[in-house]
Amino acid sequence: MKRKIITTADGSKTIQIEEWNEQYHSVHGAINEANHVYIKHGLLFCFEESDDNNISILEMGFGTGLNTFLTLLEAEKRKLNINYIGIEAYPVLKEEIEVLNYVELISPKHKNQFQRLHDSTWDKTIQISEFFKLKKEQKLFNDTNYIKAFDVIYFDAFGPRVQPELWTEEIFKLMYTALKPNGILVTYSVKGTVKRALRSVGFELKRLEGPPNKRHMLRAIKR
Repeated sequence: MKRKIITTADGSKTIQIEEWNEQYHSVHGAINEANHVYIKHGLLFCFEESDDNNISILEMGFGTGLNTFLTLLEAEKRKLNINYIGIEAYPVLKEEIEVLNYVELISPKHKNQFQRLHDSTWDKTIQISEFFKLKKEQKLFNDTNYIKAFDVIYFDAFGPRVQPELWTEEIFKLMYTALKPNGILVTYSVKGTVKRALRSVGFELKRLEGPPNKRHMLRAIKR
């Protein structure tokens, strides 16, 4: 499928799949969306609730590495020990990564760490910084089989409009199993079918204010 780099409303770039009219991040601001959904309501909510510096994160849809990079920066800023696993079936091409401008807009001094996120060997745990360990796994979502391993899941798949098979009870059951008790899953989608699938496997849902130009987002808690 044909892909191109586009600039979003906050000046940050993302990748668009033209055939689907779908982007890796919101056209209303890639960085703003990532910070709001995954950092503020995922990572930081978890830290504030538990006051534990050791946090395990599973990202479903590693993609451009933006969520991962923002998490690494928070880990260093707050001295959080983060163990991060990113799932991605179809890795972004190196030439696409090279034209993304996240480092320039967010933290130029962390250019080497951003590069290491993408250069690190797949299926191997790599110490990216003092506070951040990364393992990228190249596999499909339904091939994950973790049990009570994570505090937070960033669910950042392509939208249910174009890939409904990633937003099913089957997938969310895997996510529920992968979370520790009281673990959380955050996602940008509030579609009715998504909410029903999450509730059906046992999640308790909270609808929150969404990122720019989106009314709501979801946080699901494993009780």
